[in-house]
Amino acid sequence: MELFQKYFKPGLIHFMAFPQTMRGEGPILETLEEIVSDEFFSAVEISWIKDEKVREEAKKLLETSGMTIAYGAQPRLLTQNLDISSLDETTRLRAVEEVKRAIEEAEYMGAVGVGFLAGKDPGPEKREQAKEALVKSICELCDYAKAHGNLRIELEVFDFDVEKNSLVGPSLVAREIAQRVRRERKDNFGLLIDLSHFPQYYESIRDAVYTTAGYVTHVHLGNCVIKDKSLPGYGDQHPRFGIKGGENGVKEVKEFLRALFDVGFFEDNDKPIVSFEVKPLPGENPKAVIANAKRTLIEAWAEL
Repeated sequence: MELFQKYFKPGLIHFMAFPQTMRGEGPILETLEEIVSDEFFSAVEISWIKDEKVREEAKKLLETSGMTIAYGAQPRLLTQNLDISSLDETTRLRAVEEVKRAIEEAEYMGAVGVGFLAGKDPGPEKREQAKEALVKSICELCDYAKAHGNLRIELEVFDFDVEKNSLVGPSLVAREIAQRVRRERKDNFGLLIDLSHFPQYYESIRDAVYTTAGYVTHVHLGNCVIKDKSLPGYGDQHPRFGIKGGENGVKEVKEFLRALFDVGFFEDNDKPIVSFEVKPLPGENPKAVIANAKRTLIEAWAEL
C-alpha cells in the first residue's frame, strides 16, 4: 500500500491541539516543539504570536523543522468578535485590517496560506448584502496577499445555526462565494472544508465534498458532538475521535478521503495540507488526543 504522504501533507492545528495558545500567548514555543519533533507531521497550522521575541524563536524553529506552514486567522477574528462580512463598513474594514496583519505575520513566518471565516449570518433579509460584503473583503485580501509572498487565501466553511452561526454556511453558499471570487480572477483563493463541520450544517460527507469540488484547496479532519447538547464537546469543539456521541471516526475519515480522491482533490492540488483539528477537553492529555487522531488516520488509510 502506498503511503498517504504521497498524496498529502498530514498536519496539525497547533492552536487547537494546545488551546492555551489560541490568544497568541502561553506556551507557544514548548508546544510547537512537540509538533515539529514528531516526524508524522509534514505541516503545522499556527496563528498569531503576540510577543516579538517568541515569534522570532518560533520562526527559527519552524525553519529548522522543514515543515509546511499554514496560518489560521480565525482566532484573531473570533477572540476579538470581528466580522469580515459586516454590513457596517467601519466594522468590515476593521476585520479586513486584522486579516491583513495576519497576512503580514504569515509571510514573515514562511506560511503558504491564511485561513479565516465569514462573519455571522444576518438573516434572510440581509444575507445577500452580507455576501456582497464578504466577496469584497476576500478580493481585497487576495490582492493584499499577492503582494505579501503570494499567499493563498482560504475561507473555511462553518455551521450556520449551531455555534459560529456563520454566513458560510452550507456548501452551496460556500461554492457561490468561491465562484464569485474566482470570477474576479482571484486565483489565490480557495475553500477550506472540515469533516467535523459537515454534521453541523446537516450535510453528508459526499454532498459536502462534491458540492465544493474544484474550489477546495485545504481540508481538516475532526470530530463533533451534535445530537445531544448535554454531552461534553457539544458544538464546534473538535473533540477527539471516538468520544461518546461523536459523529466521526475511522469510517467517516475513510469516506472523506475516498470522496476527495473521487473529485480529484489530490490531483488538482500538489500535496495539499490535510490537518487534524482536534482539541482536548478539560482534563484530557493533548498528547493522547493527538495520538488518537494519528491512529484514526492510519486505520482509515489502511481500509481505503
